[in-house]
Amino acid sequence: MKPALKTLIGLAVTASAISLAVAALLFPPPADFRIRDLVFWTVVALLASHAPVRLPTGVLLAVATGPILACSFLAGPLAAGLVAALGTTEIREVRGRVPWYGTAYNHALAILPAVSAGALYQQLAGAGAFEATPRSLIAATAAGTLFFLANSTMAAAALALRQERSFRSVYIASWSTSGVAAGTLALAPLAWLVAHVYATVDWWAALLFGLPLLTTRAAYQRVVELRDMFTQTVRSLASAVDAKDKFTSGHSERVQRIAVDIGRQMRCSESELEALEWGGLLHDIGKIGVPDAVLLKQDRLTKEERILMNQHPVKGEEIIKPVQKLAPELPIIRHHHEWYNGSGYPDHLVGEEIPKLARILHVADAFEAMTAARPYRMSPLTPAQAMAEIRRYTGIQFDPVAVDAFSKTRWAAGIQDPGRPTEERVVPMLGQVAASRAGQAGREPGLGTKSH
Repeated sequence: MKPALKTLIGLAVTASAISLAVAALLFPPPADFRIRDLVFWTVVALLASHAPVRLPTGVLLAVATGPILACSFLAGPLAAGLVAALGTTEIREVRGRVPWYGTAYNHALAILPAVSAGALYQQLAGAGAFEATPRSLIAATAAGTLFFLANSTMAAAALALRQERSFRSVYIASWSTSGVAAGTLALAPLAWLVAHVYATVDWWAALLFGLPLLTTRAAYQRVVELRDMFTQTVRSLASAVDAKDKFTSGHSERVQRIAVDIGRQMRCSESELEALEWGGLLHDIGKIGVPDAVLLKQDRLTKEERILMNQHPVKGEEIIKPVQKLAPELPIIRHHHEWYNGSGYPDHLVGEEIPKLARILHVADAFEAMTAARPYRMSPLTPAQAMAEIRRYTGIQFDPVAVDAFSKTRWAAGIQDPGRPTEERVVPMLGQVAASRAGQAGREPGLGTKSH
């Protein structure tokens, strides 16, 4: 375990324990709060914690926030902290699939926000029995917001340290998924309403609000499933292009992986990383419109054939343009063969005129092509040789900033072998080099390679 992650876990667990002790001293539950009430909210929280939804970043999202907050409104910070401690237990923890320190941190993720939210609610709503008033509703909304911010911050911090990513990118990615943040914040007023029903009717009436919780959880799951389905569709389109030539099998997926790693080194935003992910998969989609006689030709291309081949970025843009969701990927698809000095295609853009993400993908595409076998060059370059060629053409073909970022990745270091197909799908990564410009004329620009 990384020292920073170990420190974070230690601080979070210690802080949650201290918060429970302080809550016991300063915020004892009201006299009419019974053990059965604690058991009721704990059981409801356990049910709400069942089958959490995994967001694309790896964060697990459950709807136990609702019963925890309802308990905090009725009985204060201590009761909320106890319900959070016991009611967030998951089956995978019971079965030993989560290490002890992970279990401890997962519970701290709920305890500390629950105690803090309960304390804020009491300060804003005032001491005494729960009352359904505008003031208590405002207090409940503020408490729910605090719970969300504290919980999401702690979750993103741990994930950022574990994945060695920036906290900002992980945090934004975790909650930028359509509807997730809004849905989570909406649990606060729902919890206020549940507390009102529980206090004025009875426990059985509060159970009726289990349906909105289930609906919220289902909405989260649907959002994630739709994104996964979209990604799988994009991946299938890329595979259809790569499948036309056995030598380029898996090319687009490996390019995607390299590009995303470069993007992370350059501190790209999560939306930019997503554009690199999908743009990397679809960058060669225009080759569907290139005749097989040209696309699969193993000899030097003629001038006319080169013109046909060089049209694939424009064709790719035309194919993807009707898909509004893929609008951010269009500049990547169209401009990933532009050279930094302006001698690329199709628009002969120069330097910063080339979209940043297209410059990133160009480096990734060239490296993958050089380190993979091709019919015109069966012996691929080693990562070190390919890296030397990329440095040689830095400022000519490649963006110096993107090259510097790429040099810090595992691919440039040769830790991964992008030329060898991989079984797993994890995160993302050039050919015989022509001796002169004349030698490059028969192949696609990019250090004399024909990048399929």
